[in-house]
Amino acid sequence: MPNFCAAPNCTRKSTQSDLAFFRFPRDPERCRIWVENCRRADLEAKTSDQLNKHYRLCAKHFDPAMVCKTSPYRTVLKDTAIPTIFDLTSHLRNPHTRHRKRIKELTEEDIKKIKERRLASSTAQLVSKKDEDCTNTNEDEPQLSTEEKEYRDHLKSLFETLLMLAKQGIPLVADRVSEADCKSNNFQNLLDYCMNAGDEALRKRFEATAVNTEYLSATQQSQLLDVCENTVREEMLMEVRESRFFSLVTGDLVEFANEKHLPLFLRFVNQQNILREEFLDFIPFGDGDESALVERLEAQLTERWGLSMEDCRGQAHKATGSSTTKMKAVAVLLMEKYPLALHMPCSHMVLNIHLANNLPFPNVQVVMETLRRIGAFFKIPLTQAELEKAISIHYQKNEERGTALKQACRSGWTEQHNVFDVLLDILPALLVCMDNVRDNVDGHFASSTTANAYLIAEILADFEVIVTIVILKNVLTFTRAFGKNLQGETLDVFSAANSLTAVLHSLHEVNDNIDVYHEFWYEEAMSMAAMMEIPVSIPRLFLRKQRAAEVAEVHAEPYFKEYVTIPVIRGIMQEVEDMFSDTNLKALKCLSLVPAVMGQMKFNTTEENYADIYRSDLPNPDTLPAELHCWRIKWKHRGKEVRLPTTIHETLQLPDVKFFPNVNSFLKVLSTLPVLKPEDGKSDTASERLQAYLDNMHAQQWNKSLAMLHVNTHVKHDLDVMVDKYCRLYPEDDAETEADETAE
Repeated sequence: MPNFCAAPNCTRKSTQSDLAFFRFPRDPERCRIWVENCRRADLEAKTSDQLNKHYRLCAKHFDPAMVCKTSPYRTVLKDTAIPTIFDLTSHLRNPHTRHRKRIKELTEEDIKKIKERRLASSTAQLVSKKDEDCTNTNEDEPQLSTEEKEYRDHLKSLFETLLMLAKQGIPLVADRVSEADCKSNNFQNLLDYCMNAGDEALRKRFEATAVNTEYLSATQQSQLLDVCENTVREEMLMEVRESRFFSLVTGDLVEFANEKHLPLFLRFVNQQNILREEFLDFIPFGDGDESALVERLEAQLTERWGLSMEDCRGQAHKATGSSTTKMKAVAVLLMEKYPLALHMPCSHMVLNIHLANNLPFPNVQVVMETLRRIGAFFKIPLTQAELEKAISIHYQKNEERGTALKQACRSGWTEQHNVFDVLLDILPALLVCMDNVRDNVDGHFASSTTANAYLIAEILADFEVIVTIVILKNVLTFTRAFGKNLQGETLDVFSAANSLTAVLHSLHEVNDNIDVYHEFWYEEAMSMAAMMEIPVSIPRLFLRKQRAAEVAEVHAEPYFKEYVTIPVIRGIMQEVEDMFSDTNLKALKCLSLVPAVMGQMKFNTTEENYADIYRSDLPNPDTLPAELHCWRIKWKHRGKEVRLPTTIHETLQLPDVKFFPNVNSFLKVLSTLPVLKPEDGKSDTASERLQAYLDNMHAQQWNKSLAMLHVNTHVKHDLDVMVDKYCRLYPEDDAETEADETAE
């Protein structure tokens, strides 16, 4: 992330210059003098901590005598350095230039006070200069010894190698090798290669290491990873803090060393008005209750990362299996404490799959787990061809239908909006495919593949599973178009927000006439079971309980109506109502601020009715009605050649949106909502990069820190900062002592 100079009329930034950039000092008095010399009135209201975190001045604004090098690696300021070199007039020569950093006009009283402070400061500096000259004869010369310099060069090579491992997705240890065996450590092997390729810093260090001492211990590796990970994370957190508002998104549980962890992502709009979703860390899932997990989440975000949960504007939890109930409870607890942290579905997951995952019924969870198994199964070579062969045989009398289904099954169909429709259509062929793989007549498949085929076939041959699939397919038909719109363009999402009433009306109509609908759906399940030669049966566990209770014989149709159809329809209704509350819908209806949506609505929009939820986030809430009126007029009376922006991202990039500060703030907050898809043009997202890392490596080789670094290779990092931080946290003397103890 580039640093921008805070001085008026200075446009330098770190990515375009070799100049050093310096933070405002934490000391309140010295920081006040910096602000005073900058002559920026907008900085006077900020605390020294805020200025230190978010503002920099480049070296051009300091007298060269104030800038020195305490090492060959870092340019630093003297402790008494004050910026004195500023351009306060160039903007006057070009009155048409937009002047973002406004210069404060000084009164005579201000000038008098400044002169008095400078006189007092000059006197104090003259007194301290004598003492300084005695201790620092030549501050411009490096103060590091040769050994210290070589140690830092050595550390820099270690960090470079570690980052390369992370970028390429190479595990620390080779497969089926214990992490304690350093000789088979990929990190060590890569260091050996670098030494042989001519890295003198590594070679000198290696030659100086005692024969019986481990060159790089597991503890040192862990320390290097920790520093590397925290440095990269801090770069991302700086952007989040600058943007202020964010939403949190969690992913599927990941297991490290037999402990479950929750991947945590943050969505925010950066200073370039681009929506970002970044992977920050893994949070221990733990065995405690929901309140304990909420406390861990809050502690991570606030105490460790310095964010405020009061600025959280959304949350989404991509949970599966038994974790869904716990994550729903976490969302409720967070909403109770922070009402604006709206709980919404994540844009990365199809709504129908999300709804089904959230149903806490064992039969539904079995179907969803089987779908995940099927998705993984057809990533194995030759399995897809086996499925297409089975589809061709089953639909040999309807080749057109067979071709369409083969096409539908070729690209991630288990994660599509119509997944249950496709699953039901290919169910007979799918069972035949699994039987053929299990038989493995030609010996093409590994034993693990045939075992998976056996498990999937046994599940699909269960009548309760067939009924559940049929019910899910029919009930979720009513939410399919709604879910597609949620993952569409801004106008589609706005349409979805306005169509929810119709969706709920349809679901209620089904619930009110459940007898009729169940009869049709049960007949469909019976027909499918007959086609697959699967007998109609009630689950064995239920029958055993009935016999134990000496209850009269239970018939299949009423059983499935009571225990499958009714729970599923009512569960889906409840999930939709919870996920799209009045507050959530108000937020989504604020998308009418996007000009293309306004145009679609003939500029008869009423954002004022929904603005209350974000009133405290607006810079000038009292002027909102007048500003919205001007915003509508601006686009209503545009020229014919002016095209209406269609997305939030496109609207935020307009140069004149800053003249509408409330609208600008509105759009930035809305953009962070998890339900809206990113529009930055990236081919992959942080969640996809994390999943790729996990898929391409054996579970025993997963490493939390390497995963975080691999996902965030695009984040700017400074090796010198990593070296400085490592030297401060782990002094060389301590490292040598620890290595000696390990050797003994």
